[in-house]
Amino acid sequence: MANFIDVHVGRRLRRRRRLLGLTQQGLGEQVGIRFQQIQKYECAANRISASRLFDLSEALHVPVQYFYEGLHGEEAANDSGCLPDDVLARRETMELVRAYYALDEGPRRRLLELAKAMSGANSPAA
Repeated sequence: MANFIDVHVGRRLRRRRRLLGLTQQGLGEQVGIRFQQIQKYECAANRISASRLFDLSEALHVPVQYFYEGLHGEEAANDSGCLPDDVLARRETMELVRAYYALDEGPRRRLLELAKAMSGANSPAA
C-alpha cells in the first residue's frame, strides 16, 4: 500500500508533466530513466529518492517543494469548495489550460467571463 505522501508527490509529478505537455518517455529521457519508472513514480508504486526528485524538479522547472505543496491542507481544501485533485490531473483540463493561455489577453478575459456566466460564478449567490 502506497503512503499518502508518495501518492501526493506522484500526482503533482503527473500534473506538472502534463501541464508542460511532456510524455513519460520525454521526461524519463531528460532525467536518464525509462518511462516505466516515471509511471511507477506517478502511481506511487515506487518512492522517489531525494536526488531523483531534485532531477525531476529541474526537468520540470519547479522547486522541489512544489511536489509537497498542499499536502497538509489537502482535506481542508477539498471541503472548502476547491477543485478535487483529480480534476487538475485530467488530460482535458490540461488541454483547456494550454488553449486558454495560447489566447491573447482580450479574448482570454472574454472567455473567462463567459465561463463564469455559464457556471453561475457571477451570480450574487455564488
